[in-house]
Amino acid sequence: MFNWLDGSDSCLDLVLDRLDQAVHVINCEGITVYYNQTAAEVEGLQVVDVVGKHFLQVYPSLTLETSSLMKVLTTGKPVLNQQQTIVSRKGRIITIHYSTFPLYRDGILVGACDMSRDITKIKELSDRVMDLQAELLDTKSSGCKNSKKTEASFSKYTFNDIIGSHDLIVKLKVLGQRVASTSSPVLVIGETGAGKELVVQSIHNASSRKERPFVAQNCAAFPATLLESILFGTVKGSFTGAEDRPGLFELADGGTLFLDEINSMPMELQSKLLRVLQDGTFRRLGDNKLREVDTRVIACTNVDPQEAVRKKELRVDLYYRLNVVALKVPSLRERKSDISSLVEHFITMYNAKMGRSVKKISEEVNQAFLHYSWPGNVRELQHAIEHAMNIVSGLVIEMEHVPEHLLKYDEEPDNEKGWSHLGGKGLPEVLQNVEKSALIQALERSEGNISRAALSLGIPRQTIQYKLKIYGLVEKDKKATL
Repeated sequence: MFNWLDGSDSCLDLVLDRLDQAVHVINCEGITVYYNQTAAEVEGLQVVDVVGKHFLQVYPSLTLETSSLMKVLTTGKPVLNQQQTIVSRKGRIITIHYSTFPLYRDGILVGACDMSRDITKIKELSDRVMDLQAELLDTKSSGCKNSKKTEASFSKYTFNDIIGSHDLIVKLKVLGQRVASTSSPVLVIGETGAGKELVVQSIHNASSRKERPFVAQNCAAFPATLLESILFGTVKGSFTGAEDRPGLFELADGGTLFLDEINSMPMELQSKLLRVLQDGTFRRLGDNKLREVDTRVIACTNVDPQEAVRKKELRVDLYYRLNVVALKVPSLRERKSDISSLVEHFITMYNAKMGRSVKKISEEVNQAFLHYSWPGNVRELQHAIEHAMNIVSGLVIEMEHVPEHLLKYDEEPDNEKGWSHLGGKGLPEVLQNVEKSALIQALERSEGNISRAALSLGIPRQTIQYKLKIYGLVEKDKKATL
């Protein structure tokens, strides 16, 4: 007998590694004791990274409740012919068709075996066929093209378009997948260029609303009255030239309305938005009729929402309503390990667009990218690669092809203070300049009183007198008192 559940090797491994099905076996403690090569290839992992670990460590998107392996261990009964979408530890979204079986030895449950096939590409093709069929039916019934989805409601990104395997990105994808299955409002927080709209579109396309409209609106783009009419619509006569026209909430009915820069929305309009979020009803501008919609709202902000509340830019009640589900999109400097994957992705993309054959960036460029602060985040990295692809003549992007400003800045640990550079000076000289500046400011605050200046700096009076002498500040501060 083969003792898989004891973790020993067997010649049967050679057979199972040739299967076109992924095989994953765990013992009663949830520890992986067998994982074949097909499973490793499908999920982009190494067998040694999985065997010996609890399977929930490998699949962060699963829980004890959603895992078929744990369900089988609990019930002792098989789970047959199921479909599930998971996020692997590498951040890849995978749709699998699987069956999970209990494993018994001498009538005692000793583990569970999961056998699955990756049907991600099949599902994507099936979804596209369904979309095309729906569009054809709409075209025939209405006599016009694209009646189902207008240009304004187009959304193309999915979670697999979010490049990266950093823990923060994997966590974001896991939470995004879970959020997609609900209709609660979502607040997406992140710096400009970090990829917030990618996340929003991915949530929509992973939800049951994906066949319905996706409508996006930047709240900073219009003044209050115009934005109100855009969001809620108008009735004829509500103002000069007004016609009966639905707003974005009606256009997105059954789908998703994406409100970008929500903190820029005028406060009086935020209260009307809150009402729609609470009970799904609103009135068109100038109308007495109450209308109902089933529109999911996903809002974005590129500033700290709590800071926006303190500055009276965001209503506190609206913040709490939106913050039911909050997703933080990490900045690029928080996940620099993803830079190489992003660079590879952008090079491939611009090779296709420009007809180039660029292979990679040089190691010198790679190091420059890793030491740059990326205040413009992923968007800035994309523009840097696009710039280089326009001027590179060979197969490798070198330093001469990189935008000059990327090479001037050094990283500062506290990203709340931003990023600075040393301007070619050595660290001792920089520290001396900082110390000298602190002495001058302390003396100015204390009106020349050395004792008080020393107290404010937390150093002895004798030390401040010595520092004044070595920095040549004695003459300047002759009038300094004790």
